Amino acid sequence: MQLLEVRQLQKIYRTRLGGQQVEALHSVSFSVEKGEYVAIMGESGSGKTTLLNILAALDKPTAGSVRLEGRDLSSVKESAMTAFRRDNLGFVFQEFNLLDTFTLEDNILLPLVLGGRSHADMQRRLESVCRELGLLPLLKKYPYEVSGGQKQRAAVARAIITNPAILLADEPTGALDSHSTDDLLRLFGQINESGQTILMVTHSVKAASHARRVLFIRDGEVFHQLYRGEATDVQFYQRISDTLTVLAGGGTQA
Repeated sequence: MQLLEVRQLQKIYRTRLGGQQVEALHSVSFSVEKGEYVAIMGESGSGKTTLLNILAALDKPTAGSVRLEGRDLSSVKESAMTAFRRDNLGFVFQEFNLLDTFTLEDNILLPLVLGGRSHADMQRRLESVCRELGLLPLLKKYPYEVSGGQKQRAAVARAIITNPAILLADEPTGALDSHSTDDLLRLFGQINESGQTILMVTHSVKAASHARRVLFIRDGEVFHQLYRGEATDVQFYQRISDTLTVLAGGGTQA
């Protein structure tokens, strides 16, 4: 079942000085099936962050469309956009974006509180999600009292507690050490196996090698894509590395 559909997406920025136009995205088209785990890679300035911002409804395209579960994001009124994001999109950021004055429990529950959920519903979801993520013993601690890996697990819990249609992750391993990175990638794999659709922007070949498909962005366009198929993490890692080498060299991909 097709969950996300991106068609002929274009984004043009106008510079403040001189009014020159910069095309960040050019005719980007792809789709994501329900339950997929997709990574997006590309060099700095390739357009992947712009693409993620548009998919997250934080920015609007100059042309083209983004449909989530058949609904064009451009049809969502500005007054309803915050609620739409909260109910349909989960976000995991590189720097966690947790509130230091809130306990982990309060941080995780925040989207449900803002959504007006009942106390019983919030507690039921909290217990279910936090048991799965191994966070139950940490809920009364504050972000500054736990490790980076534990912070990111709390951020993941906050992102999935609303049962979002898609989980959007922006460099989720960027601020983690190697051990915490391994833990998070295992966690993403488990979440995906339970049915959660994941779209992750990353510079990390290791992180991307845990996805089922990788899209490569170059100069604002989809340059190539790789499917894992039956490849192991090591084999997929090598294929991704080879593709990045071609991309960096300006070559073409068959």
